[in-house]
Amino acid sequence: MRTGMVALALGLLALRFLPALPPVWLCTLLPVIGLMLLPFRTYPVAFFLFGLSWACLQAQWALDDRLPSRLDGETRWVEGRVVGLPQHTEAVVRFELADARSRHGTVPPLMRLAWYGGPPVKSGERWRVAVKLKRPAGLLNPHAFDYDAWLLAQRIGATGTVKDGELLSEARWAWRDGIRQRLQAVDAQGRTGVLTALVLGDGSGLSRQDWQVLQDTGTVHLLVISGQHIGLLAGVVYLLIAGLARYGLWPNRLSWLPWACGLAFAAALGYGLLAGFEVPVRRACLMIGLVLLWRLRFRHLGAWWPLLLALNGVLLLDPLASLQPGFWLSFAAVAVLIFTFSGRLGPWRWWQTWTRAQWLIAIGLGPLLLVLGLPISLSGPLVNLLAVPWISLLVLPPALLGTLLLPVPYVGEGLLWLAGGLIDGLFRGLAWVAGLVPAWVPAAIPLWGWGLGALGAFLLLLPRGVPLRPLGWPLLLLLIFPPRSEIPEGVADIWQLDVGQGLAILVRTRHHTLLYDTGPRFGDNDLGERVVLPTLRKLGVDGIDLMLISHAHADHAGGARAVAQGLPVKHVLGGEPAELPNEWQAAGCESGRRWTWDGVNFELWQWAHARESNPKSCVLQIEASGERMLLTGDIDMAAERALLESPLAIPTDWLQSPHHGSRSSSSMALLDRLRPKAVLISRGQGNSFGHPHPTVLARYQKYGMAIYDSADQGAIHLQLGRFEAPRSMRLERRFWRDPPPLAK
Repeated sequence: MRTGMVALALGLLALRFLPALPPVWLCTLLPVIGLMLLPFRTYPVAFFLFGLSWACLQAQWALDDRLPSRLDGETRWVEGRVVGLPQHTEAVVRFELADARSRHGTVPPLMRLAWYGGPPVKSGERWRVAVKLKRPAGLLNPHAFDYDAWLLAQRIGATGTVKDGELLSEARWAWRDGIRQRLQAVDAQGRTGVLTALVLGDGSGLSRQDWQVLQDTGTVHLLVISGQHIGLLAGVVYLLIAGLARYGLWPNRLSWLPWACGLAFAAALGYGLLAGFEVPVRRACLMIGLVLLWRLRFRHLGAWWPLLLALNGVLLLDPLASLQPGFWLSFAAVAVLIFTFSGRLGPWRWWQTWTRAQWLIAIGLGPLLLVLGLPISLSGPLVNLLAVPWISLLVLPPALLGTLLLPVPYVGEGLLWLAGGLIDGLFRGLAWVAGLVPAWVPAAIPLWGWGLGALGAFLLLLPRGVPLRPLGWPLLLLLIFPPRSEIPEGVADIWQLDVGQGLAILVRTRHHTLLYDTGPRFGDNDLGERVVLPTLRKLGVDGIDLMLISHAHADHAGGARAVAQGLPVKHVLGGEPAELPNEWQAAGCESGRRWTWDGVNFELWQWAHARESNPKSCVLQIEASGERMLLTGDIDMAAERALLESPLAIPTDWLQSPHHGSRSSSSMALLDRLRPKAVLISRGQGNSFGHPHPTVLARYQKYGMAIYDSADQGAIHLQLGRFEAPRSMRLERRFWRDPPPLAK
């Protein structure tokens, strides 16, 4: 039976690695084939087919609920009910609308919406809103968080921006939102957001600095409700009733064991519902329920069996859970603990158990964090030695009890005030550690190197005395010091990153790195911090020789400060150096300036008579082994006419589309002189500027240029000097991504 359950789990997990879903007819045929195989004692194969079929059908149904392409960018009046906990900031309200319907056609039943400058929105309310609809899609960069997969896992069929709306009915059964409002009104010594995250699993009240501190110290799992919190509460309830029965304080007419098991599971389930019942909570509730059931029947239960049943239970309820990083981390952490502490000879003292658990979890999860593209906390094993009991034993009990007793004057608020003070003290210590030892963002490594490193981690988890165990350390070092492929002499490795409505282009030669623009920043949405800096680190960039800011507009220069704070930058050039921070000592764009790095030639140009920001853009020409690229920033037609009188007005293979394809740029005269073979467009999907303009696209097509658009293809990678076609991120097929259109 256990073999069949393992096969079922493998079938359910196989969904995560499919580049495309099989046709529906094949998905429905697989269970029939499985049933036919059962009499031949091939039940593992049958169970695998059952799991694969169920997962693929669920994924196909979720894909079918996505917004049709013909409605992408359309504005429709939609009616629905607000679910979950809306996120409110000064500028925008974000919420999910369920049971959505429109009078003018079918729309996805679940949408994630943003209402800029909108009124307060509460969970449970019914709204009728005018929404500019978008197909679910996110930025797509190398080794970055896959927002498309996350949206599909949440079964969100459309995103959109609310233009107008009207409230149809007040909130009903919105008890989680009500509790959140009560918590936010409590004096928790400045830590109300953290307290809300701990009690309700709602992290919207945490600041960006809070998240960074938690990430740097490896303590995110303490504030994002996990199985640890659920198991602790269930254990307290069970031990409380067992203690009452032991000392004769439990009623004799009631058998204490069924009550202890039942109330412990009820407490775990109640806390899980309070926290939103996410994947770690579902896994914990299932495991706790199984353990309590076996305990009730006085049967011994191995540790692996509940984990396997919980894994299958979570995936059968929601096969798309495997698309979320939290799913893998949740089950992997439990598996590492079971593997570490089961079957070992000799007891460990409590302090040995506690310290070894932290270090072995860090080793066991290291390869998984690396393959998921997540940062690795170097201080996490030490910090968690104190932070875990601090939260579990000192903060969580008064927080939950205070929430329960909020209707009682002074008592509930006092307990929450105490919990807030304890959290504040912990955060001060975490911030100090994070300042000393920030999280490590390792560079991506080849698959063979990762496999050897993962083998090393496995060897180190084995008991002492096992042969070959010492080999784990040198193998694990491959994850820390991965082999890197060298860029050939005379070749420029170029990435146009997907930063939405902005620009960021990374240029690397064999020994040098140049960053042309740094992505946008609008309000608190800093793409330099969220996208550009992490991507540079994943690509192995540990310093920038030259950061060239074409001009000072926020969509080109907005992320510069975050990049400069995260990586050492030797020199800064700008089309508008006076608009950049004084401490950077940015130099101006000097027309005619040339230099050579590793056989790759660079030359600058700027229109001397420009008066506005866009035409002041610093233009960069790159030439590698006879292949040329021209980076133009946001120059307009007037600047283009001036450019035609410069030495850069020569045949060019690659053109970065001026001003994101605006109709005020890309003049016929420029294209006729440069005769580019291909154009790179960096812009946001469905942007309000209408970039690229149809007239400009028609010009490109008239000249037979291949068009590579970041909104359609994500980040784009090419090697200048090889005269080869580029690769886009959407060519890495995943069933949840729309395939890229052919280069136009």
